[in-house]
Amino acid sequence: MILADFFIIAGGFLLILLFIIIVIYLSFLFVFDKNQKRHSILRNYPLLGRMRYFLENIGPEFRQYWFNGDNEGKPFSRDDYEHIVKSAKYKRNVVGFGSKRDFEEEGFFIRNDMFPKLNEELKFDRAVKVLTKRYLLLNDPLFTQRKEKLEDEESAAYLLHDDDAVVIGPTTKYPFVLKGLIGMSGMSYGALGPNAITALSEGLGIAKGTWMNTGEGGLSPYHLKGEADIIMQIGPAMFGVRDKNGNIDWDELKKKSEIPQVKAFEIKLAQGAKTRGGHIDAEKVNPEIAEIRKVEPYKSIDSPNRFVQFGDVPSMVEFMEEIRNHTGIPVGMKIVVGGTDSVEDLAKYMKETGKGPDFITVDGGEGGTGASYQELIDSVGLPIKSALPIVHNTLQKYGVRDRVKIIASGKLFTPDRIAVALAMGADLVNIARAFMITVGCIQTLQCHSNGCPVGVATTDPELQDALVIDEKKHRVANYLITLRKGLFRAAAAAGLDSPVHFEPKHIMFKDEKGVVIPLEKIMEKL
Repeated sequence: MILADFFIIAGGFLLILLFIIIVIYLSFLFVFDKNQKRHSILRNYPLLGRMRYFLENIGPEFRQYWFNGDNEGKPFSRDDYEHIVKSAKYKRNVVGFGSKRDFEEEGFFIRNDMFPKLNEELKFDRAVKVLTKRYLLLNDPLFTQRKEKLEDEESAAYLLHDDDAVVIGPTTKYPFVLKGLIGMSGMSYGALGPNAITALSEGLGIAKGTWMNTGEGGLSPYHLKGEADIIMQIGPAMFGVRDKNGNIDWDELKKKSEIPQVKAFEIKLAQGAKTRGGHIDAEKVNPEIAEIRKVEPYKSIDSPNRFVQFGDVPSMVEFMEEIRNHTGIPVGMKIVVGGTDSVEDLAKYMKETGKGPDFITVDGGEGGTGASYQELIDSVGLPIKSALPIVHNTLQKYGVRDRVKIIASGKLFTPDRIAVALAMGADLVNIARAFMITVGCIQTLQCHSNGCPVGVATTDPELQDALVIDEKKHRVANYLITLRKGLFRAAAAAGLDSPVHFEPKHIMFKDEKGVVIPLEKIMEKL
C-alpha cells in the first residue's frame, strides 16, 4: 500500500467516525431536549429550538454591526460611537456631504451670528501646548487591515483665558481654579479596572486644565497616575474615608485633602442612572480594592441610597460645612432632579444662612452606570435638559446663583450638546461613557459582569491586558482637546469669543412643526 492510499483510507475512516459522533451527539440532544421541562420550544422542536436561542444570544452583536441604522443604536448610536472614536484616534471630527440629523424632529440649535468671530478673535490661552500621538489613516481597504501611521501631534490645549477661568469655592482656603470646561464624571476604581483608570488619568493629565472625579469607590493610586486634578466623591458608604463601622474617618479625610491633586470633595446624593446607591460584586472586591474602600475583601458591597449622617437640607449643609472647615477645600454635591421644586429648600436655606455647597453636579437620567435596575435607569429622575434649567432658575430666584457653580452631566459628549448645556446654566460639564469609549469600550453592555471583553469595566487581569495604557492615554487627550476646539468653534459661530459666554439667547428650539422658540422663553416656564 502506497502512502497516498493510506491517507485516503485513514481520512475516510476519520470522516465516518466524525459522522457517527455527530449523530450520537445530536441524538442525545434530541432526547434531552424532548424530555427537559424548562423550555417549551425545545420540547416541541428539539435541536431546531436551539438555533432560536443561539440567534437570540448573538442578536445584540448583529444589530450593532449590521442591522441598526447609523442613528438607531442605544445608548449610543453608531454615528455617536464613531464620532467619539475618530476624534480620539485621529484627532479630527470632520464629516462629508451633509448632516445625518433628522431636521423634521424637534431639537435645539445654536443661533449663529451674521458676523462670527475670526480665529484670531477667539479668547483662549494660546501659550499652552499639548503633545500627543494620533493616527494618520493611509489606506482603508475592504478585505485587509487598514494601514495607519502613529505620529506625534502638537496643538493648542484650547484652555480658557485666565480672565475666563472658572473658580470653585472662591472663599475657601484653597479655591479650585479651572481653565477647562470639561472633565471626567465619577467612575470608580473597581467598576473600572486599573488599566482603564490609569489611561484616563494619564490622558487627562496630557490634555491639562481638567479634572477627574473618583466616583464613590474612593481615591485609588491609579487616579493619581497622570497628575490630573481630582474631585474626590464621597457616597453614603463613605468608601475611602470610613472607619471599620462605616462612619466618616476625619483623620483619613484630612489626609486625602492634603494630597496636592485633590482639589474638592463631592457628596453624592444620587446618580442619574441609579438613585438607589451603588453596588459592586464580591469577585471584584480584591484585596487592593478592599484597602482603597476600607472594606472586607471578596464580599459584595452596596452603597446605601442615602446618607445616615443627615436627612434634611440643614443637616446636610452642616455636614458639608464641617468637611469644608476640616479640610479647607471646596465641597459640592451631586444630585438628580426629580421635579420643579427639587432644589427649592436648598436654595432658600442658602439665602437664609449664607451657607451651602460650592458646586452642584446635576446628573441627568440619561447618564450611565456600571449596574442598575430598569425601573430606575429608565424612569426615575429627569433628563439633563429638563433638570439643568430648574436648578439654574431656582438658584437665581433666591439670589444665590453666583455663589455656586453648576456641573452638568448626561450624554454631553459633543461640542454642540455642551454648548446647549452651558446656555441652560451649566458652568462646567462632566463626561463618563465617552471617555470609556476612548480607552476601548465597544458597548457590549457587560459592565456589571466583570467580563468586559476589552478590559475597561473589569478587574480581571487577563481581560485587562487588552487595554494598552501607553496607546489609549493619547486617545483620551485627543478626544478632550477636539471637544474643546469644537466648543470654541461653536462659540465663534454664535459670535462669542469664548464658550463661557453662552446664554439662553444663543440657543433656539424647533418643534416638530417647525415653530421656533428661543431658549429664554422655555426657561421662563421652568
